[in-house]
Amino acid sequence: MAHKNFDGRGHPVDPADHVIYREIQKFDQLWLWLVVLLPVAIAWYGAIEQLVYGRPFGDNPASDRGMLVIWVLFGIVLPLFMISLRLIIEVRNSGIYVKFFPFHLSFTHYPFENIRSYEAVTYRPLSDYGGWGIRYGPKGKAYNVSGNRGVMLEFKNGKRLLVGSQEPEALKMSMDQARNLYMT
Repeated sequence: MAHKNFDGRGHPVDPADHVIYREIQKFDQLWLWLVVLLPVAIAWYGAIEQLVYGRPFGDNPASDRGMLVIWVLFGIVLPLFMISLRLIIEVRNSGIYVKFFPFHLSFTHYPFENIRSYEAVTYRPLSDYGGWGIRYGPKGKAYNVSGNRGVMLEFKNGKRLLVGSQEPEALKMSMDQARNLYMT
């Protein structure tokens, strides 16, 4: 009896649809971590002052229960959330797969038969998409984590998707390779 593999949604995966290219990106910009660590540090300091030393924190202190909630949310959950964020891009024989964890628990598949064209591009994250993450802008949807390079996909239905990449030429080349295998 043959063993079947399944994707994150329970659909069978063709064993011939192997990964040709994989890129994992994390939010590792220093400026971003400085912005994130400021409320983390304040939450820890406030929690220690109020919950450990018994000194109310701030001009209008929260209750101890409120401070505990603030500490858990900003002191623990926020940094763990930031550490867990990652953009995973895979090129397989059947198309490109994108997962922005933890927002996507399984890959979103963009099959080659739905893609009209794609090219490595340089873009302006703030003006084109309003920043980084899962973004929507005048040029379509974007999955990006850092930098200003990626691969722009144009679908047969006219929609566009930018997939941010630290290696856009390698991503495009692997898509070329996979598409040639798939279309033959």
